[in-house]
Amino acid sequence: MRVPEHLSYTKEHEWLDVTEEIATMGLTDFAQDSLGEVVFVELPETGSQLTEGQSCGEIESTKSVSELYAAASGEVVEVNERVLSEPELVNTDPYGQGWLLKIRVTGQPELLTATAYAELIKE
Repeated sequence: MRVPEHLSYTKEHEWLDVTEEIATMGLTDFAQDSLGEVVFVELPETGSQLTEGQSCGEIESTKSVSELYAAASGEVVEVNERVLSEPELVNTDPYGQGWLLKIRVTGQPELLTATAYAELIKE
């Protein structure tokens, strides 16, 4: 499983790439692999307010439907429209083209380092 060092992670298997106050969020390689083939993604609308750790969408695969949890509190400033029409991008490029949304972060999210996340998924 790939766990890029420059990203931060949640225990719910989302990644966050924080650049100044805007953070890009996606699903980790571990999560997409566990889900199997992703067939549908439901994301919050631009302008929605997110609360860290709260449900903000759904990911549906051929195996199951899973909640998507906000990796940080803040306002959704962009949604990856491409992943809505091509949900398989979550599987094929989870850290690139398969990103899910961008958040204007408020506060300091509780995130794991790449090393801590790698330890978590070993269990």
